[in-house]
Amino acid sequence: MTHVLQIKNLHVSVGDKPILRGVNLTINHGETHALMGPNGSGKSTLGLAIMGHPGYTVTEGSITMDGEDVLAMAPDERARAGIFLAFQRPMAVPGVKMADFLRHATTNVRRPDRKEGEELIPMREFRKELKDKMAHLRMDVEFARRYVNDGFSGGEMKRAEILQLAMLQPKFAVLDETDSGLDADAVRLASESIAEIGHGKMGLLIITHHDKLLEHNPPEFTHVMLGGRLVETGGTELADELHRHGYDRIRKAYPEAEAANQEMVAEEAPV
Repeated sequence: MTHVLQIKNLHVSVGDKPILRGVNLTINHGETHALMGPNGSGKSTLGLAIMGHPGYTVTEGSITMDGEDVLAMAPDERARAGIFLAFQRPMAVPGVKMADFLRHATTNVRRPDRKEGEELIPMREFRKELKDKMAHLRMDVEFARRYVNDGFSGGEMKRAEILQLAMLQPKFAVLDETDSGLDADAVRLASESIAEIGHGKMGLLIITHHDKLLEHNPPEFTHVMLGGRLVETGGTELADELHRHGYDRIRKAYPEAEAANQEMVAEEAPV
């Protein structure tokens, strides 16, 4: 079966502030999409809305996966159904070891009807798979014994997100600026790892400002977000243009969206 994530006329607000203003996007299983745009344009909002963050209110439009209403699902139900979000700024969970967290999450994704307290993936089977994945990602086994993101560097947090992606193998994954805060070598490793884990095996939506994360993940589709709208779509050539020349052409071509973007950025600025 070919899985499809479809977003139609999506409007999202935070409080009474509109952010997304009619987003349409279809991602098929196996496709890689890049989402680019200047700061404050609404890129992260789209990812958080797909995953069901309670601080973001969908005021109009729909999100469906294989025809099922995603908006009717709680965030954990979306995860069990096969949607994954790698956070731009992951939260720390002191007291919960990575291995324990991953064993529960992996079991719940593979057995979506599992109730809390029911049997987990057998420890021997899980441990072997986790070690194999960590070796593939060139991660020290001690990493699994640490508390989730507690005291992690920025690079370690991003690698933890990629390890989750490797273990959960979702149908669709949104990667929200997985390259932010990483040096060039770490970004290259992240790009290689994402390609090995996800290329052709899931639908990928990669939110990024830079070309390095796309080095091993050339997008079939590149979308430009401005003022809460997707104003332009192209292929890898569009991503290359934005990396080389920035957003000046886009801003001039879509003045209404640029005005909305400036308004959104101004409202976010500290007083």
